[in-house]
Amino acid sequence: MDLHLLFDNLTNPALLFFFLGIIAVQVKSDLALPENSSKFISLYLLLSIGFKGGHELAHSTLNTEIILSLLLGILLAIIVPFYTYFILRRKFNVVNSGAIAATYGSISAVTFVTAVSFLEIANIPFSGHMVAIMALMEAPSIIVGVLLISIYDKTNKTDISIPKLVKHSFTNGSVLLILGSLIIGMLTSDAQADGIKPFTTDIFKGFLMVFLLDMGITSGKKLGTFLKKGWFAFLFAIIIPIINGVTVAVVSGWITDSVGNRLLFSILAASASYIAVPAAMRLAAPKANPSLYLPMALAITFPFNITLGLPLYLGVINCF
Repeated sequence: MDLHLLFDNLTNPALLFFFLGIIAVQVKSDLALPENSSKFISLYLLLSIGFKGGHELAHSTLNTEIILSLLLGILLAIIVPFYTYFILRRKFNVVNSGAIAATYGSISAVTFVTAVSFLEIANIPFSGHMVAIMALMEAPSIIVGVLLISIYDKTNKTDISIPKLVKHSFTNGSVLLILGSLIIGMLTSDAQADGIKPFTTDIFKGFLMVFLLDMGITSGKKLGTFLKKGWFAFLFAIIIPIINGVTVAVVSGWITDSVGNRLLFSILAASASYIAVPAAMRLAAPKANPSLYLPMALAITFPFNITLGLPLYLGVINCF
């Protein structure tokens, strides 16, 4: 790992605000963002990244690399929950194993947004179709997780059809906004895009700092309770992202030469969902314990990926 790159990432103002949020919780400060403000900022970040990705995608030509990239994204969303389920079964019951597996097979849009900011600071280009891949990786992992639960849990009586699950996945607010913004960006002319650039681009990093401050506060609140659950979940939440991220950092080189695209692939493979999957699991697997899979994704995997994960995966990419 490039230590200079690691230091630059750890001194990134957005990341420092994340640590400030965690510190605020530890010192029992009353620092907090209004709930509606936090939701607005998260919607803005998704809108901005979707729009910019779609506008860039409009200038791209559909080719073998894009098709293979889409297939790799979907394949990852199927393989990761499948193999992690059987690891999790060594410690957890069927329902919790399926929910956690779906969480780690799916992706974190906020981690993706942070990775995009990381690439922009490092002046590393990436392609707009990576936004579409991110959106497409939500549903398959949820379906695999629910299928595993339905196959192995004979006591599960929840009657959720696959079409209903797919619909629920794609109508989830964050996924719908990303896909909608992507399409709108594709349809927008260069002149129109330049007209709203101050909103979609110029203020992006400022909003990201405020959002990560809020994420730090949320993570700090969940960390203490989670640490009482034992070492297995904690180690899983770090080791599995490393395995997924490093493996994809190498494998993605067979599909694309773009360092930026490979890093985004790595972070998508390494991240864990704490928005779309919990919403789906409340519907499909109500017996799953959200106080287990939610802190794993938000309080452990998310901080690891945005601090040490990004420079680690980039270092592997530069070596291969």
